[in-house]
Amino acid sequence: MDPYSIFADIIAGRAPASRVYEDDDVLAFMDIRPLTPGHLLVVPKVPARNLAELDPEIGGKLFKVGQRLAAALRASEVACDGVNFFLADGVTAGQEVFHVHLHVIPRTPGDGFGLRARPRTPPRADLDYLAGSVRGALERGTR
Repeated sequence: MDPYSIFADIIAGRAPASRVYEDDDVLAFMDIRPLTPGHLLVVPKVPARNLAELDPEIGGKLFKVGQRLAAALRASEVACDGVNFFLADGVTAGQEVFHVHLHVIPRTPGDGFGLRARPRTPPRADLDYLAGSVRGALERGTR
């Protein structure tokens, strides 16, 4: 873990941030490159480069705080109609800052943000095979 990441600097107060929420475990602040107005980041105060390094209790708290923030966004002047949560884990998933962080993205009609993917419908046998592989990893104790 790079103790000098921008999020570590924000948590320590060495870098500016428009803080929205803070407790002993997490900090939420405005994203400086928002996808939509009101876009927030929720970060654990204890550094974790990826989900494998993140304490599950703190991971749960990220989402609990995200849920509260989603309600606050709807009740604020942001007045969004919906909210997307996004968490990228690894370079291939789009992670750019290697300190786990949850994006809380307010949504309004026509905001220009959206997922770009082409869902496919694989054969049930393929789904069953992969489900068995994931179940096996869980049984072996993969967290």
